[in-house]
Formats: sequence, C-alpha cells, structure tokens
Amino acid sequence: MKTAGLTALLCLSLLVSCGKASADSGKVEASPLAEAPLVTFIELGSVNCVPCKAMQPVMDSIRQKYPDQVSVVFYDVWTDEGQPYGRQYGIRVIPTQVFLNKDGKEFFRHEGFFPEEELLKILALGGVAP
Repeated sequence: MKTAGLTALLCLSLLVSCGKASADSGKVEASPLAEAPLVTFIELGSVNCVPCKAMQPVMDSIRQKYPDQVSVVFYDVWTDEGQPYGRQYGIRVIPTQVFLNKDGKEFFRHEGFFPEEELLKILALGGVAP
C-alpha cells in the first residue's frame, strides 16, 4: 500500500512540475518529455578532478554542436548535491559518462576521459546526426 501511495505521489508531482510557470515570462513552460532529446549525455565527475576538468571542453562542444539533439548534464559527485547521482548510476570511478536514449534507457557507459571523436560515435548510435 505504501508503494502505491508513493507512486501516485511521484506521478502527481511529475504532472504538476511539467506545467510549471516561468517567473520571468508568465508563460507555461513545455514539458521536457514533450521535446525529449535523442540522447541525454550525463557526466558524473568533479570540478576538482584533472580528467573531469579535461571533459569540460568536450561537454561544451557537444552542447554547442547538438543543442536540439543532445542534453548534456553534469553532476559533481564530490558535493552533497551530486552524491546521490553517483549512487543512482552506480559509478566506480570519475569521470563516468552515461548515455540515455530518448526513452531514458541507458544504452552506453564509459569510465575515464572520453575523447570527443569517440564520444561522437556513441551519439550516432543514439540517432544523433552530424
């Protein structure tokens, strides 16, 4: 019974948050699910880790090249706010890159520095066109 109640509460909060009004414009923002990117690229690392710092320009480049096809998300797992994501994705080392398809299912994972040329091959597997 508790599980059903929690599930219902989660669904209700998701529905409410999808139609959240923007304080600046007074307009209703579109649901992120309605315009889901082809790939969500999640970088789990730290701003204080040398290989993680090397990933910053790669993430910036992907954001610029594929703004409508790829959502790039960074979690600093050495902070209180980022630690839950490290546990959620079961990371062993940083940086770790997790790639989700448009349905939110993980289709690839990499540990360590990931050169952009190699990363682009993974994005193509997710349907991202150059």
